This record gives sequence, C-alpha cells and structure tokens, in this order.
Amino acid sequence: MSYSSPTKGVVAPTSGHSPFLRPELPPSTSFGFPSTSFSTPSTTSPYVTDRQPNPRYLVGSGAGGKEAHEQPATMEPRSQTLEEMYSAPENTLEIEVRDPRTQEFGRKMYTDYEIMCRTNIPAFKVRYSSVRRRYSDFEAFRDILERESTRVNIPQLPGKVFSGRFSDEVIEQRREGLERFMQIVAGHPLLQTGSKVLCAFLQDPSWNASSY
Repeated sequence: MSYSSPTKGVVAPTSGHSPFLRPELPPSTSFGFPSTSFSTPSTTSPYVTDRQPNPRYLVGSGAGGKEAHEQPATMEPRSQTLEEMYSAPENTLEIEVRDPRTQEFGRKMYTDYEIMCRTNIPAFKVRYSSVRRRYSDFEAFRDILERESTRVNIPQLPGKVFSGRFSDEVIEQRREGLERFMQIVAGHPLLQTGSKVLCAFLQDPSWNASSY
C-alpha cells in the first residue's frame, strides 16, 4: 500500500489531546498533595512556632528597615552596682613628692621634700603616710636598693646641681624627677615584696640610712 503526502495547506484532524495542552481540572479535584497557597499558614504547621524572641537580645529591629536578630546574653551591657562603684580597688598606690622647703643648717642650706604615700597593698605597713626627705637621703636610699636588689634595674635620680640649686625652677625640676623615681621604685612588685628598705624610707619618719 502506498501513502501519498497530504495536500499542502490542509491540516490533519486531531483527537483534541495535544501533548502541549494540559486539560483543566475541576476545582474539587485533589491528588493528595499539600496546598501551595501563599495564604497565612495555620498554627498546625510544623514550621510555625509560638515561641517569641526575647526582646532583651533583639538588636537592629525597627529602625533602618533591618530585621531583628538574636545576640548572646554576654553582649548586653551591665551597669555597676553601688558596691562596685564605691569599693576600694584591689591594689592602689599613690606616691607624691611635694612641698619642697629650703632649710638653713648653720651656714649650710638644703632642700627637703615631703613624700606622701596612699596605698592598700599589704607590703606597706600603713595606708597613709607622710615623711620628709632631703636629696642626700634619696641618694643613700638608692644605693641600698642596688645592694639588696640585684635583679632589679634601679632608675637614676635627677642629677646634682652646683649652681642656682635653690632657685624655684631648679627645685621644681628636681621635685618632678624625685617623684618619678619614687613612683617607679615603689610600684615595682619585686621591690615591694623583697626590699627591706623601701617601706621604711617611704613611711618611717625616723628612717636612717646607717641602719641598712
């Protein structure tokens, strides 16, 4: 049997079931698949929870259009309690060299300085003390420190002045240098625990270099 090609321009009849056409289903037809509706989910959905985020940990919500996200509790700032604000720090040490006075001793003159110490460090015998020392006392004190503390580099004292040493400018420069020296020495932990002369020089009014 032979077949002839269809006449040009004539469309062959179809059964109405085109492979490119999807038949419409009645609204009531269902195949058991979950609904793909975008309406508000029901409370029975496994993806919906009643847990509300803790407002203490929400940051960035509202302003700027950014969504809120949770932060760990450790990020929350905490105010100090009254006990923390007014209690004394664990270790305090204030050293001040002040009130220089020029003294006359016969025909000689010298300047002495007040050393004020406030501390709660157990290595020191009293919490507050005030003694007066002259420059030669500082020199003797430094020599004793070097002998008894070989592991610590003792700082230098301000240099001696041979002319104009009783002028206000020279006395103030020396006072500043002596204060820096005492702050470094008294704040050194090895000297606080290992030196026998440190506490006495700072706090004993009757300190004498010959005792060391």
